[in-house]
Amino acid sequence: MSFAALAQAPNRRRAEAWLLGFVVLITVGGYTCTGLSMDGRLPSGLPGFAAAVLLLALVSHLAVRRWASRADPLILPLALLLTGLGLVLMYRLDITYAAEPRLRIPQAGSGQLMWTVIGVAVCVGVLVILRDHRWLQRYLYLMMAVALVLLMAPAFFGADQFGAKRWIMLGPLSVQPGEFVKIMIAVFFAGYLTVNRDALALTGRRLLGMRLPPGRQMAPIATIWVLSLLVLIFERDLGTSLIFFGLFVIMLYMATERTSWVVCGLLMAVVGAGVVGSMEPHVHGRVVAWLHPMDAFTPAGQKAGISEQLGQALFSFGSGGITGTGLGQGHPELIGFAGNSDFILTTVGEELGLAGVMAVLLLYGLLAQRGLRIGVLARDPFGKLLAVGLSSALLLQVFVVSGGVMGLIPLTGKALPFLAKGGSSMVANWLMVALLIRISDSAQRRREPAPPAAVSTLQR
Repeated sequence: MSFAALAQAPNRRRAEAWLLGFVVLITVGGYTCTGLSMDGRLPSGLPGFAAAVLLLALVSHLAVRRWASRADPLILPLALLLTGLGLVLMYRLDITYAAEPRLRIPQAGSGQLMWTVIGVAVCVGVLVILRDHRWLQRYLYLMMAVALVLLMAPAFFGADQFGAKRWIMLGPLSVQPGEFVKIMIAVFFAGYLTVNRDALALTGRRLLGMRLPPGRQMAPIATIWVLSLLVLIFERDLGTSLIFFGLFVIMLYMATERTSWVVCGLLMAVVGAGVVGSMEPHVHGRVVAWLHPMDAFTPAGQKAGISEQLGQALFSFGSGGITGTGLGQGHPELIGFAGNSDFILTTVGEELGLAGVMAVLLLYGLLAQRGLRIGVLARDPFGKLLAVGLSSALLLQVFVVSGGVMGLIPLTGKALPFLAKGGSSMVANWLMVALLIRISDSAQRRREPAPPAAVSTLQR
């Protein structure tokens, strides 16, 4: 059955249940194969892991069946499959780190499973409480104020880890507010552009075939540009800055269909990145490491303090070839602590090969495509822009992470959604899934014809 036909099937929840069953089999099978490959026996935690994955699938499916029965049947299975693959990779890395105590890297698999449970619980809670996504429009400016406070908090109260200040320490826990800020900003942009889209789309002067925005309408994009530069300067967080600014430009274009906004946004991004990259030492160091990744293995590069992570990542992708070395047969520990952060994609590239990397990227692409399709189907402008914004935020984060690891752009340090270690990232991404499910359910309900009783009542 094609994806289009599956989306139009009358019993969507039955299709979702079958897909979730396959997700459970794939996740538990990967966990089992990893244990057999690395230890030569079944993992001791296999029953508990299988029960946890099964319960996650069952609870989330029953919640969607009860509170969002018309929602897209692919969103939940795709999110859970990516999460399950991340848990399998965490388990695989934990075995290696436990066997190499000299690396001094704590195990992350059990903690990631706990955060997955919390993330799914948040998703279910949002579906229960938020019955209509348009309710979020009432609190746009309050949400934006909270988002700005969270965005700037790491610069004043955050901990400097790995060269960037994107975490806030709360006792033994660390919170990465930027993961939640991107959702709040998407909600605010959707509401703001719904109200002001006509003014942004129909005013301005034409120059070289483009309608340039007038000065007063440039204020929002200039403000976002300044904020993204402040994040770069004070928090040295290149990834959040790129996602923040890119999300606004994409949503502006979707609301107005004016290429002038894209041109202005790209020019401002290039100018800002060039200025900050040449002035801020941490960002400049990442640019140098991106331009000369192999210099880290030379005496001059070691003396200059150039990180070897990108060079090791390129070697990892190269050694994986087309089909990879097999789960548990690679050497992700050569990248050190980054093996279970944004560089977890290198484990996929080395042990599952190009085929595995393409499969993971296709899963992300399919999840984003379902979100964009929800935006097309939604009847209300706020729902359209919000679905597009959330999907664009996902695509931007996948691009800046995978592009950095593969050497296409400088490293950003952001977590790969659903796959990489990070409690804040996991909870925020499942919150995004809940919003997409809610918008999808609302959009489908409004497209369906009214019941006969309701029609006859209206005719009277």
